[in-house]
Amino acid sequence: MIPALFLVICVVAFRAMTGLLIHSGAATWLSNFAPLAAIALCCAAYLPSLVTLFISDLILNATYHAPLFDPQILCRYLALAVVGLIGFALRRRATWKTMLPASLATSVIFYGITNAFSWLTDPGYAKNFAGLVQALTVGLPQYGATPSWMFFRNSLLSDFAFTAVFVLLMRVQSPRAEVAVARAA
Repeated sequence: MIPALFLVICVVAFRAMTGLLIHSGAATWLSNFAPLAAIALCCAAYLPSLVTLFISDLILNATYHAPLFDPQILCRYLALAVVGLIGFALRRRATWKTMLPASLATSVIFYGITNAFSWLTDPGYAKNFAGLVQALTVGLPQYGATPSWMFFRNSLLSDFAFTAVFVLLMRVQSPRAEVAVARAA
């Protein structure tokens, strides 16, 4: 459990550092290379709390001078809660066969919920199918040089990689725990 907690803390620190680098303009290619959905999925499946996400939001929102609770952030928390419920449902059968496909699925769910909400609430998007496609692919030009599809790609890759490493860490320490329990009995 300690290596998994350390990994979560490292990912939260990574998320905060990349957010600061992106804000400074030094690493825009890292936009959204932060495994938010994977943290929610893995923490819900293996660990008791999602506090680490809130801590990284405190750091990033202070950097961007953004409120901690606005409709966009609340939508993101709603999407992460859905992802967390999926992770919680997998708690008793969290294996490679369940967690890796769940990682891909929850990345898509998170992206779909948050981008559909942006499309619905941002006046820059036309409220038709073309506007939804714009929200899901290129986004709005005033939000920078990183199109939406790149955010999705980076999110998908980082979620999948984090989930794979997290499951590996949990599997590596699992046999030791089973041996200790067997010796105690």
